[in-house]
Amino acid sequence: MKKLLSGTLIFFSFSLFAQEKSPFPFSLNGSIQSDILFPQEDKAINAETYDEFARTNTYADLNLTSHYLDAGVRFEYLKYPLPGFEPDFAGWGLPHFYATGKYRNVKLTVGDFYDQFGSGLIFRTYEERSLGIDNSLRGARLAYEPYQGIQLKVLGGKQRRYWDRNEGHVVGGDLELSIDQWIKKLEESNTFLTLGGSFVSKNEPDEVIPTDATHRLNFPANVGAYDVRARLQKGAYAFLVEYAEKANDPSKDNKYIYKKGNALLISGSYAQSGLSALLQAKRSDNMSFRSNRSQLLNSSFINHLPAFTTQQTYLLAALYPYATQPDGEWAFQGTFSCNFKRNTLLGGKYGTTIQLNASHIRDIDKKYVKGYDPLGLYAEVLIKGTNGYTSSFFKTGKELYYQDVNLSIDKRLTKDFKLNLMYMNQYIDLNVVRGKIGVVKSNIFIAEGKYQLNKTTTVRSELQYLNTKQDEGDWVAGVVEVSLLPYFLFTVSDMYNAGKTDIHYYKALVSYTYNAHFIQLGYGRTRAGRDCSGGVCRDVPASRGFTLLYNYNF
Repeated sequence: MKKLLSGTLIFFSFSLFAQEKSPFPFSLNGSIQSDILFPQEDKAINAETYDEFARTNTYADLNLTSHYLDAGVRFEYLKYPLPGFEPDFAGWGLPHFYATGKYRNVKLTVGDFYDQFGSGLIFRTYEERSLGIDNSLRGARLAYEPYQGIQLKVLGGKQRRYWDRNEGHVVGGDLELSIDQWIKKLEESNTFLTLGGSFVSKNEPDEVIPTDATHRLNFPANVGAYDVRARLQKGAYAFLVEYAEKANDPSKDNKYIYKKGNALLISGSYAQSGLSALLQAKRSDNMSFRSNRSQLLNSSFINHLPAFTTQQTYLLAALYPYATQPDGEWAFQGTFSCNFKRNTLLGGKYGTTIQLNASHIRDIDKKYVKGYDPLGLYAEVLIKGTNGYTSSFFKTGKELYYQDVNLSIDKRLTKDFKLNLMYMNQYIDLNVVRGKIGVVKSNIFIAEGKYQLNKTTTVRSELQYLNTKQDEGDWVAGVVEVSLLPYFLFTVSDMYNAGKTDIHYYKALVSYTYNAHFIQLGYGRTRAGRDCSGGVCRDVPASRGFTLLYNYNF
């Protein structure tokens, strides 16, 4: 798969007649995505230098769909990947292909596939290109609906790890029962009840991990995990309870301890007439579940622990993101949103939306084995091969990992001008999230305005300020964006560190959209930091240079 490829990348694209005009009962679709950086040296931000003229992550997908058969293949070119992607990520080839046969209530997939059981506490395979994640399974999956309201899945295969596959196998099954489809009174009362259960097991070859000069660890050949859940929706209310447990699974993540893992997720929501609320709680303990026990970072995860923090899009609000801690955390999140109607006291002439969100995440209660000090020089030696610690299930720990409270007000002041104001108070322990000593407490203020000049021209601007006495101190950011429908979008931005470095992280972008084509050309600096999505993060090194982005869907 890592065979070298010289010369330029050339992609051939073609169009087909619409399915109704084609003599063949199938349709063909696909996409091309190419992100390219032309790096430049920048000593002020310690930008990495490369021998290559350009670095690129390029993908081309081709999919065929028909009544009885779906099939697809993906070509990836990452011989010289973008900065921040791990060395093992480099390569090129056809790492993904599949075929799915469909007949009545049965679907059989062979090849590479993605799937998820419940919330993903014990099984979730997915692709997130911005983070370099692709943990697909290569094998087979059978989905079957024997009766109305019953959905059954069984699957198995080897998991992708960059350009290779892990040696062990992953097998599993999932059953969901839609009770409301069997009880007519539930459906008539607008009540929906779903019960589900899953089981996943990984088989992994033995490995020699010594505990001392004469002894080694004895690894389980198979590690199983199960999940049970219930979802209830009644009118505007919705509730979810899910519990998962994993057998002893010594790995590099947990310092090779033999303690079982578990996770509990509880969620409740309400949405009706412009008013919505969401409350969530999650406890996870030793729930790192990989198909390769010695891997770190983002590869080989079988499961996914959802983050209970808001996915921020503003530059400074996303400056200190939180990454889910699989070794254990208590996480709480609440969101409240209210839409005040037009021509009311708080709604004004055009209406007003207010949203309040809060997250609180801390460690779980832990009592370690005798003599173990998590910060000690020989910590891993002392805990290896033991049960590690005991923990009271409902008791929280003393250490606060992350906390934020943010309030946003979205209001249209005139027919052509819309204003969004946001305040965020944030606390993050960098030692937990990044392995960087220190706690950052910050206050973030954001004002965003959007003005529509005419039917084709819109101007959007942002002013942001982050105040903190820790880490690099205060930050200021600004964005101006001009949209000229239907083709062009011009963006300039700057993120300036006013507290310590006095460095500007500037960017200028020109985007062009035509039918299914999207092209963006840019130039600027990227700050060293973390890129996160759904509680999963990757480190991004500092860089400067021209960027070229091309997307095409057909």
